[in-house]
Amino acid sequence: MDVEKYLARIGCSGPCPPTLETLRFVHLNHLMTVPFENLTIHIGERVRLELPLLYEKIVLMRRGGFCYENNGLFSWLLSQMGFDLTILSAQVRNQFTGAYGPPFDHFIMMVKLDGHRWLCDVGFGSGFQLPLSLETDGPQVQSHGVYRLRSQGNLIFMEMKSVTEESGVGEECWTGLYKFTLEPRERDDFRAMCGYHQSSASSIFFCKSLCSLLLPTGRITIMGRRLIITSLSSVDGQQATKTTTDLSDEEITELLREKFGIVLHSPLTPKDESYTLHSVFIQCR
Repeated sequence: MDVEKYLARIGCSGPCPPTLETLRFVHLNHLMTVPFENLTIHIGERVRLELPLLYEKIVLMRRGGFCYENNGLFSWLLSQMGFDLTILSAQVRNQFTGAYGPPFDHFIMMVKLDGHRWLCDVGFGSGFQLPLSLETDGPQVQSHGVYRLRSQGNLIFMEMKSVTEESGVGEECWTGLYKFTLEPRERDDFRAMCGYHQSSASSIFFCKSLCSLLLPTGRITIMGRRLIITSLSSVDGQQATKTTTDLSDEEITELLREKFGIVLHSPLTPKDESYTLHSVFIQCR
């Protein structure tokens, strides 16, 4: 695996010393060049987590992946660049039920730099754009939203500020996206949950084919046979508009190539089915 080729894949060139400026730069560039996608599952193949296979898929084949893939390979890159990195496990919150998934539901990272701890995540479909400071529980304003890391005992909740309409009046609130601890984890710890998300009717990744990419002014997503364009309408990203367009199979193939740089070698079966909440998620609430 070649670090320089990986950096070129995400649009980075020149010296990249292990500084905060570099960390912010590669984090954002990764999100804007490597799609968050699960198309491997929906072309009848299995996701493999061996680092050389992830490198071949994301760097050489110019594909993307879901959290175990994008964050799995990105964590290797940061380590090779000289960053002090710890792999962490997170539990994602179901937006409909409020229940959190089981441990190893999501792969994230902590980077220690000059005595400061930073949360990194380039494998969450609609998460933060730049590393979040783990040294504060206050709001952290970014281009696509306002986020905070709220501690409760040994748990840390990653939350995003949103605006809800109550009696015709906009009311701000914080929505949990996932929770985690700072207990160090190993790559192999995530293999079982990676298999679960490829085969369970309780997993969004099994029930829905998706491909999504961060844009300077929003996000572009293909889910099933729908194209979803999210456009930001405020500086802090709290107000956004969405447009949805139905797609044919031919249009999906064309958009994957033109907007995401993805050319699949096997036919894609678009999927957009409802998924059920498994009892394990209810128990982990």
